[in-house]
Amino acid sequence: MIDIYVAKVLGFCFGVRRAIDIVEAEAGKRDGISTLGQVVHNPRVVAGLNSKGAIVVSSLDNATHKTVAVTAHGTSPEVLEDIKKRGFNLIDATCPIVSKAQREAKELSEAGFQVIIYGEANHPEVRGVVGWTKNQAVVTLDPEADVPIPWRRVVLLSQTTKSQRSFSEFVGRFVAKNMDRINELRLVNTTCPETDERYEAAREMAPLIEMMIVIGGKNSANTRKLAEVTEHMHIATYHIEKADEIDPHWLNGKSKVGVTAGASTPDADIDDVITQLKVLAGEAKVHRLEGTSAVSSKFS
Repeated sequence: MIDIYVAKVLGFCFGVRRAIDIVEAEAGKRDGISTLGQVVHNPRVVAGLNSKGAIVVSSLDNATHKTVAVTAHGTSPEVLEDIKKRGFNLIDATCPIVSKAQREAKELSEAGFQVIIYGEANHPEVRGVVGWTKNQAVVTLDPEADVPIPWRRVVLLSQTTKSQRSFSEFVGRFVAKNMDRINELRLVNTTCPETDERYEAAREMAPLIEMMIVIGGKNSANTRKLAEVTEHMHIATYHIEKADEIDPHWLNGKSKVGVTAGASTPDADIDDVITQLKVLAGEAKVHRLEGTSAVSSKFS
């Protein structure tokens, strides 16, 4: 017998649902569309959209349709202009929070601030935001890194999928190191509150469980961060994309198992994992912690 605890907040966030709805609707209205990269970082979602005519392409040179969609992660103004110049119809599915980060970075860069982004330089969202500063922004995860501050004016903003807690720690250490080089400092909190809710829900669940299963794309930044939450709390944590990745040996000696999922993980993936855990355990009780909304009612 095992107890399965389902996080009170998990699965699709608003920005992801919005992007999927936009792309799905546009693909249905047209003779298919090309998406410039994966709409969201989840293989099941990407495959589902592909079956409905939304085909992922790595560049505009590979676009196979008259309509091109920008993903939830956004892109640079140069890419947007290139889409228009080439005569494509543009569908912009950028998450509104990412759009805010782009606007803030652009405006403050033009106002003479050195934009410093707390984030992963190779993440598509971050690459796009950098583009809105005419490629002048600095990207780093290290608050001790030596960064240029040519005008003694700095704005710090975050990749949206980073937690408020980690961004706060970054800001504190960065300011402590560089205060003598700064005359004016701006903070723009571009962390996504929805992804942060998922991190906090995982922390709240930790005292109840002996093991955590985190569901989501291996290339999903917020899902990787979600897995780190319980790993850092010394709880056995397994990041999987699909239910068939669960190793039955993980359950040996475990009676309390947690389940959570990244912001780009569909309900069906979560349902599949819970079903698989019940099959492997033989006997299980599912506990839906207060506030959970992303799991289907069949597990009530």
